[in-house]
Amino acid sequence: MSARDELIRELRDHALVIGEVTLTSGQKSSYLIDAKRAILRPAGFRALAELTAAEAKERGARAVGGMTMGADPIACAALAGGADVEAFFVRQERKQHGLGRAIEGPELAQGTLCLIVEDVVTTGGSTIQAIERVREEELEVCGVMAILDRLAGGGDAIREAAAGAPYTALTTIDDVYPERPDRD
Repeated sequence: MSARDELIRELRDHALVIGEVTLTSGQKSSYLIDAKRAILRPAGFRALAELTAAEAKERGARAVGGMTMGADPIACAALAGGADVEAFFVRQERKQHGLGRAIEGPELAQGTLCLIVEDVVTTGGSTIQAIERVREEELEVCGVMAILDRLAGGGDAIREAAAGAPYTALTTIDDVYPERPDRD
């Protein structure tokens, strides 16, 4: 079984939650993909590590990260998958004490090529916020990768914000929940 097929199976078996929920965007939905339920299990993490390391290599990334919580296990998976990168986490707000950093992890040199990662994309809001924060820190975005795209317009918004850097969704909601009631 390929790493992508394994990831889809893990997402379907462990991350798909059916029932009324409110998404991060504030939108209501009849289902949720809680990717951490799948990727923080051995099989899901191994598959994610392989796929993320390959994406980082393909994009020439020297660092992998994104908004904290969604991106944290993905950035760590890149390391576990053998990618020659450094991992980082973007804070929601700049730290008000200590070093006052907006991005946590190893010190990244100006111009470092960064792969921005996200677990689930709906509107793309948190991914766009990560892209903006990375650029504010004078780092370069060489690509954007999501574990799953809900196909709700977020991918298009991310492509626009990424300004030419490629956007890759490892899976979509069509792969994980093709029989969903809201499918067009």
